[in-house]
Amino acid sequence: MRTSPSLRRKMVSVAAVSAALFTAATATVATAQEAAAPKAAAVPAAQTEAAPGVTAERLIVGYKSGATEAKSNSAAEADAVAKGKGAGEDVDFQRRLGTGAALVDLGADASRADVADVVAEYKADPQVAYVVPDRLNKPQADPNDTEYAKQWDLFEATAGMNVPGAWSTATGSGVTVAVIDTGYVAHTDLAANIVGGYDFISDTAVSVDGDGRDSNPADPGDYYAANECGSGIPASNSSWHGTHVAGTIAAVTNNSKGIAGIAYGAKISPLRVLGKCGGYDSDIIDAITWASGGTVSGVPANTNVAKVINMSLGGDGACTSATQSAITAAVNRGTTIAVAAGNDNDNVANHSPGNCNNVISVAATNRTGAKASYSNYGSLVDISAPGGQTSTGTANGILSTLNSGTKTASTENYAYYQGTSMATPHIAGLVALLKSANSSLTPAQIESAIKANARALPGACSGGCGAGLADAAKTVAAVSGGGTTTGTTYSSTSAVAIPDNSSAIESSIAVSGRTGNAPSALKVAVDITHTYRGDLVISLVAPDGTVYTLKSASSSDSADNVNTTYTVDASSETANGTWKLRVQDTAAQDTGTLNSWKLTF
Repeated sequence: MRTSPSLRRKMVSVAAVSAALFTAATATVATAQEAAAPKAAAVPAAQTEAAPGVTAERLIVGYKSGATEAKSNSAAEADAVAKGKGAGEDVDFQRRLGTGAALVDLGADASRADVADVVAEYKADPQVAYVVPDRLNKPQADPNDTEYAKQWDLFEATAGMNVPGAWSTATGSGVTVAVIDTGYVAHTDLAANIVGGYDFISDTAVSVDGDGRDSNPADPGDYYAANECGSGIPASNSSWHGTHVAGTIAAVTNNSKGIAGIAYGAKISPLRVLGKCGGYDSDIIDAITWASGGTVSGVPANTNVAKVINMSLGGDGACTSATQSAITAAVNRGTTIAVAAGNDNDNVANHSPGNCNNVISVAATNRTGAKASYSNYGSLVDISAPGGQTSTGTANGILSTLNSGTKTASTENYAYYQGTSMATPHIAGLVALLKSANSSLTPAQIESAIKANARALPGACSGGCGAGLADAAKTVAAVSGGGTTTGTTYSSTSAVAIPDNSSAIESSIAVSGRTGNAPSALKVAVDITHTYRGDLVISLVAPDGTVYTLKSASSSDSADNVNTTYTVDASSETANGTWKLRVQDTAAQDTGTLNSWKLTF
């Protein structure tokens, strides 16, 4: 097996990613020139690149389940050598990914035409399900280091996510959230909620920490010097991106310092996949697999399996079969995945993993509730959440936990960032609240609940921003009993006499214009005049005839009148239809009147 030469470092350059994003004309010319090579003509450029304009050095190969290469490393290695020989190239098997796919290496000197030849060899093999480049991803955020202490994104009426209203029901207790990102730098406002994670970065040029994969997900910093990540790319300080994301999800709360986390009762498992200049699909795929309870060769079993994954990262192009395979398997294990839509002001269909299936793809809104200027959009966006926009003022960003070190870690602090990277942990935090409130929810049910209980964006969005702005309190209330609590009231004010020791009387209320089921906390307010209320049996009758007893008879209750509000778990009932209040006097000598009653949804 070949050891990667130092020259490979050019591969992990975010410079190429950035240059391609902002100088599209140059990338187009380069692609056109390379496409002229006759051998590469049958393979699209996107299938040979790790990032726009950057030739892939590695491929991810998925074999069909019946193939020997799908299970045998020696067979996969022999196949890589054979494919390389057929293409006239040197191809080496590197390792087995958690999904079962094979990672193969082509070296740093391969041209796009060389990669295309190898891809073509694999594509021609009927035992190969897919072959895709090991693409480079980068953090989806635009950081700003100024520190303030205002979290408008949680509570402001205009464009906040209505988080405090959910905390009386759920705080995320019992839920682990995997943050697949740059790792974690120590912060006292997070430490109590951090559990074991893993460093999945296998390439030391990316990892910066001097080694490959290990059980220490500490973030050593992802700074780089000018031109280090590509020609013309200026220097960048360390972002501490994963720690900022983690703070939004689960910063310790009610501790008299710092910020409040959305799911402050949850735990964070930091998984490190992004380092200097970005991170590879192959490492991210293994992190997704491991986080959700899958097995990854050479990595110990996960003792902190996550039911929520946050991926505030992304690259360009379609969702590959390799990445989709890992996502699908994780969701099938019961893990919900929130993913950043991206910061290119472009259709998310062009950016992975925000365009993958079975994820919650998150767009970003600003403080007015409009789509943030940088946020991606499109029909594949599922939901929007506050991501901030610092161009209108630093305090209009998203405040979270950070570190003051420009290169290596220094003192802990807080700072405002903006990006779909910042919007995504709002949804991951909400998912943790939902799982805490109702542990039986599936990923599909969670996504459906978030969409169904979103509110219309207060501001403008062209191109598609999903179901609207997520509403934490409303969604948590809905899943706690299966229905949505809105505060809407339906009343009956027609008085009905209650005969002494006789058959029951009924009063009806017609409910219409609602969707789904009644809430788990349906309020039934009753106003009855009676001279011995212990004689009364009071029941609510649902539209399907189900009877809910509100009050039983009691010979020891001699007080007058019933003027109270009952709470009914009616979450199994369809909201629309005719609801009835049934009242019966079960003993002699006293009579009364049902003056009015009402239902509050």
